[in-house]
Amino acid sequence: MQIYKVGGAVRDRLLGKPVTDIDWVVVGATTEEMLAKGFRPVGADFPVFLHPKSGEEYALARTERKSGRGYGGFTFHASPEVTLEEDLIRRDLTINAMAEDDQQNLTDPYHGQRDLEARLLRHISPAFAEDPLRVLRVARFAARYAGLGFSVAPETLELMRQLSESGELEALTAERSWKEISRALMEDQPQVFIEVLRECGALKVLMPEVDALFGVPQPEAHHPEIDTGVHTLSVLEQAAKHKQPLTVRWACLLHDLGKGLTPEEEWPRHIAHEHKGLKLIKAVNERFKAPKDCQELALLVGEYHTHGHRALELKPSTLLELLQSFDVYRRPQRFEEFIAACEMDARGRKGLEQRSYPQAEYLRGAANAARTVAVQPLLEKGFKGPELGEAIKRERLKALKAYKEAAAA
Repeated sequence: MQIYKVGGAVRDRLLGKPVTDIDWVVVGATTEEMLAKGFRPVGADFPVFLHPKSGEEYALARTERKSGRGYGGFTFHASPEVTLEEDLIRRDLTINAMAEDDQQNLTDPYHGQRDLEARLLRHISPAFAEDPLRVLRVARFAARYAGLGFSVAPETLELMRQLSESGELEALTAERSWKEISRALMEDQPQVFIEVLRECGALKVLMPEVDALFGVPQPEAHHPEIDTGVHTLSVLEQAAKHKQPLTVRWACLLHDLGKGLTPEEEWPRHIAHEHKGLKLIKAVNERFKAPKDCQELALLVGEYHTHGHRALELKPSTLLELLQSFDVYRRPQRFEEFIAACEMDARGRKGLEQRSYPQAEYLRGAANAARTVAVQPLLEKGFKGPELGEAIKRERLKALKAYKEAAAA
């Protein structure tokens, strides 16, 4: 029995990056031997065990064969005869197919170290094209390591293109796709994930609504970058630079989908794109079964982001409607995330990345003004039921009028 550290832990150590998760492969062992040593079995698909003390995962070396469509369409074979090289060749990229023994002696049969130095994301074998999830994984690695100068090898990009055209991407489950998308959006340069998907034709398959934004012009006065798709990537880039949470990043990606529906004869204006985009945002949300908080924020940002930009001009009544839509009284965090998404949208424009966004403080102040309205005095005056609701609304409107006047003074 020989035990090796494999995959990401080896790659990141060689890159000088912190190692968090460690994967182990056991060569020359049987399930019975693992159980005898106190390892606990997990996973129905192939023999994986938890270490009796550390709880880390140890997998028996295995080979795999394509047996159906999609990510799950594989049959695995694990036995003591499977070599380390046979186990490593079934992995996706050369930089993920290196192993180390307990003395840090490197086993690198597919030249992963060479590709690390060349800053290339390269597939190991033609079997790469058997798993459609790898298109998303490679794009995610491109987003993670873009800052180190990594790019996708041309021959790997070509395989990804073939996979995108094959119909295999449609076999991916919403859960698997979302796991990759959400992880990619939280990388340092999530816009690279979208760029790579677009370059290999996968964006058109997975998110045609986002792909449709490229080549759609906007007024240059507000958008020096002009192209809506380029703007969306810039907004996403700003969200990552400002360490925004997943909810905000997802909303940033989808906020302008309505502009993809504008007839060409109306370009570069996009009248009512906020409302038109809601059905598209809803479709993307449902396609990937995004978590509820991501879905809700994306829809609200899509509908109201131009309200955010025009906050200082809004009438008190419109401001009140905005606050009500977000339920700022019970869900203050969601309104904070809306403000953040609006600010990223304002900064995601060529040459305007450092612009100030006074609307943020103004909106926070408005929310606080509305929240200060006390309900108890109204109850003491005898208001109840629908009448109480109307009385609260009147008082909040009065508070917002006072707030707007004070801000203008």
